[in-house]
Amino acid sequence: MANKEILLVVEVFSNEREIDKEIVFQAIESALESATIKRNVNQIKARVEINRKTGDYQTFRQWEVVAPNPFCAGDVEFPTTQVLLEVAQLDNADVRVGDYVEEEIESVDFGRIAAQHAKQAIIQKVREAERKKIVDAYKSKVGELVTGVVKRIEKGNLFLDLGGHVEAYIAKEDMIPREPVRIGDRIRGYLKDVRLEARGPQLFISRTAPELLIALFRLEVPEVGEGLITVMAAARDPGSRAKLAVKSNDPRLDPVGSCVGMRGARVQSVTNELAGERVDVILWNQSDAQFVINAMSPAEIQSIIVDEDKHSMDLAVSSENLSQAIGRGGQNVRLASQLTGWELNVIDASKATLSNEAELSKIKQLFIDQLDVDEDVALILAEVGFNSVEEIAYVPVSEMLEIEGFDEELVNELRSRAKDALLINAIAAEEIMGSAQPTQELLAMDGMDNELAYDLANHGITTMDGLAEQSVDDLVNLLSLDEERAAKLIMKAREPWFA
Repeated sequence: MANKEILLVVEVFSNEREIDKEIVFQAIESALESATIKRNVNQIKARVEINRKTGDYQTFRQWEVVAPNPFCAGDVEFPTTQVLLEVAQLDNADVRVGDYVEEEIESVDFGRIAAQHAKQAIIQKVREAERKKIVDAYKSKVGELVTGVVKRIEKGNLFLDLGGHVEAYIAKEDMIPREPVRIGDRIRGYLKDVRLEARGPQLFISRTAPELLIALFRLEVPEVGEGLITVMAAARDPGSRAKLAVKSNDPRLDPVGSCVGMRGARVQSVTNELAGERVDVILWNQSDAQFVINAMSPAEIQSIIVDEDKHSMDLAVSSENLSQAIGRGGQNVRLASQLTGWELNVIDASKATLSNEAELSKIKQLFIDQLDVDEDVALILAEVGFNSVEEIAYVPVSEMLEIEGFDEELVNELRSRAKDALLINAIAAEEIMGSAQPTQELLAMDGMDNELAYDLANHGITTMDGLAEQSVDDLVNLLSLDEERAAKLIMKAREPWFA
């Protein structure tokens, strides 16, 4: 049957919604199939096929080809929708189980389909196609800047109109705190995710991501956009302060000056876009220590102690600069930590000096007692970095000869005394171990081994109660234990307390 009305519906929906005509044809076929099934008293399966050129359509009733069911006495379970394989093969020998056999039946009139049902089926298909089209169009734009107009605000969450019937979503936690936003405002955001979902938002935008800061500088600073300057890292306290690390790929170019701009024009444009967020542009450096010093700007660092194992640095600053280095609420040191990837601890330089002097004095006294040397030699050993007798006993001779005033005879004598001291200490430790006995309860505790139990006993910890009274730091300092194991042992020892 010819039906020009179908072609007209397809044309209108396709043009208005800017989607493929095939999607609308499929929606109409689905609506006609539903109308055909509802018209029949018995539950049947139907298929409608529309001629894409003329609008003619045919309706077919379908039966699924199934194998014989021993529980149905040679018949099928659902006679209205199924047919036995042997029956189907009477008309077509090539048919197999799982195929469908069809028979043309009278088609329902397109004009008599319940208008609401047809409309819903078509709109649903069209909506699905539109959402898929949006995802396909924006999937390649993840990680880019997008601009939209605030369409509505719901409980602090924003919905942006990006144009072309495309809507994006900014969650409340992705908004800059206390940023004044009204319906109709035009704002930028960082497209962080695109998801194909049946309902709800599909494009997810952030105003707080550090990547937004990088994208804005790429837009405002031509040298960044062209690759002459590389943004190495960014850290933000949204709406308050941010740090940006940059390096130049051209030795003639000043990366910080280029990003700041004449009289701060470029960085000010970014600040205005981010609701007044102040941005510090930092010069990146290949040396981690120097990069940290730059990142802590404007605070001046007097000295740095690096702990590679914990990936942390202790930064000594003068008492006058202490509050500036830490920043309001710890903001400056927190942003510097995020920017550099190091855990940073700010300490008072005067206290650090006293602490260093005390440590130096302790090591010096150790060498005087263990090596039987005078104060001057012990001080030199401590100042050049030796921390233990073991280091002196086994460090290469060539390294010790580099110390000013040390000759081969002195070096050999120091090494000999160090080895003697280690031997004496080992014998003394064995004697102590023989006298110090851990309780059976401590030996049998989960996570304990004999060596560790006797080591604890040597330090005066012979019972579970004694172990339970220790702190993690105590065990770490007393023994060669990591913090995790020390914590587990202490908690195990404390279990009887809680019981």
